[in-house]
Amino acid sequence: MMTLRQLRHFIAVAETGSISAAAQTVFVSQSSLTQAIQLLEQEIGAVLFKRHAKGMELTHQGHQFLRQSYLILATVENAKRSLELGCENLSGTLKIGVTSLVAGYFLVDMLTRFRAAYPNVTTQLVEDERPYIEHLLVNGEIDIGVLILSNLEDRDALQTEVLMHSPYRLWLPPLHPLLENDSIRLADVVKEPLIQLNTDEMGSHLRRIWEKAKLTPTIAMRTASTEAVRSLVAAGIGVALLPDMAYRPWSLEGNMIEARTLVDTPEPLDVGLAWRRGSARPELVTPFLQIARENGGARKL
Repeated sequence: MMTLRQLRHFIAVAETGSISAAAQTVFVSQSSLTQAIQLLEQEIGAVLFKRHAKGMELTHQGHQFLRQSYLILATVENAKRSLELGCENLSGTLKIGVTSLVAGYFLVDMLTRFRAAYPNVTTQLVEDERPYIEHLLVNGEIDIGVLILSNLEDRDALQTEVLMHSPYRLWLPPLHPLLENDSIRLADVVKEPLIQLNTDEMGSHLRRIWEKAKLTPTIAMRTASTEAVRSLVAAGIGVALLPDMAYRPWSLEGNMIEARTLVDTPEPLDVGLAWRRGSARPELVTPFLQIARENGGARKL
């Protein structure tokens, strides 16, 4: 039967990418840890790691199991904390940095749950571009960042955790000819007038997508407003390629937008958390991580 100890050992290997480093973290021998991972894989019937000369790399199933493992341990810790201390006893100020797209479409649920669980904790929010949020994190001026991790630069100085992979979908106005296609590819989109979102470094990420596909899109307009993209697509001015987290089918314009998956789906945006590596983690970061993992586990991948 699977145990919490097995999950902690699995997480240690996943986070360090090495049996030897993980063994030092959880204070067991390398042989014991290797055997524990093998038994876990046998028990759940899935290969969790790719073994190679440089260490251990999570498989797709491994990534899925890691997120569930975080969720399980976070739930257990929350239960223990509520019995031992009571969430109402925790107080202080948590400084959170966030980028604009994430602030509008990912942060609210997480922050609402955190404030409900820790009513005596004050949260201070700083919204800015990713490079400045990185700067604040590295300098210790904020405690944790909630942002798109795909363009992160200073990975050696920051610890990160992906909470959600947000795939791209094509936004189309009603009755658009492409809606008649059984499947849609980037090559089908390239000659359409494209409304490009440039906020949160979306422009650079989209540019890499088109360059990788060796295609040059026809950009009709660049804008920093997601709502402008939504309105322009709904009005038939153009089409847009956006991460799924920004899609709002229940909005006024959402009723006028069709979102379709592409056959050659671009790499998704990784949305998650970042905090300073190496130094003592601020006390309030740990409970925020636990709430964020629960919130991320409840969202669609």
